[in-house]
Amino acid sequence: MLMKNNSADLYIPDGLPEEEALARVTHLGIGAHQDDLEFMAFHGILACHQKEAQWFGGVTCTNGAGSARTGEFASHTDEEMQAVRRQEQREAADLGQFAAMIQLDYPSVQIKDANDPNPQADLKDILRATQPDVIYTHNPADKHNSHIGVFAHTLRALRSLREEYTPTQVIGCEVWRGLDWMLDTDKIAMDVSGNEELARKINGLFASQIAGGKRYDLAVLGRRLANATFFDAHTVDGRDQIWYGMDLTPLVQDPSLDVQDYVLNYIDRFREDVRGKLEDMDL
Repeated sequence: MLMKNNSADLYIPDGLPEEEALARVTHLGIGAHQDDLEFMAFHGILACHQKEAQWFGGVTCTNGAGSARTGEFASHTDEEMQAVRRQEQREAADLGQFAAMIQLDYPSVQIKDANDPNPQADLKDILRATQPDVIYTHNPADKHNSHIGVFAHTLRALRSLREEYTPTQVIGCEVWRGLDWMLDTDKIAMDVSGNEELARKINGLFASQIAGGKRYDLAVLGRRLANATFFDAHTVDGRDQIWYGMDLTPLVQDPSLDVQDYVLNYIDRFREDVRGKLEDMDL
């Protein structure tokens, strides 16, 4: 594949030839920043870890230049920080045993530009080469603009490929806004329990963010535990780590669906659920 940016990075941890490495991908994560995949798409990483028939592939769209920094990284230039974050993402691919890790190296401003055709073109090439069964990306109710940009480019790429390839499932994952507010019948509750050691290690690889002033490593594990504990008030915990997702598959399968209506319908159902509970108490 020839990406639009000459600085884009394709890394194959086990050294398999590119075409063969990409063709084996069954679960693909498409995220905005280095570490997004490990947080939001750990369900796919875990499903493929040490499996012969299932392989996780990763795509990170931005270059990491705008990340917060303090402590040992306080004096890093944007260029130095990009190099650090790129290497951290490669190390995560090694530890997670990814089939391949692609870093597209776009500045955030370009990802947030709905009219820029290049990110979508790159994603189309990646999707053609991998054709995964399951795709994890950002959900359209996220509050981070770069995440919304990645969602938009991913959806447009998938819709444009619909006649030649359609994944079995597309999941919009929580990151910069939890999806606990969704009705339980609406949300995808992904079981990410079973290998907390891998989760801790892979989260901890992103030292530039942790030492840079954001304890994502603790926050992500805390949210997973909280999701599992508060998922059902009437039963004991059957799973000790859960991450929530929104089903985006219908948006890919039916391009006539309006994205705003689709997302706002989830919010409307939540609103009606709250209204109904209050009305039951004559409030």
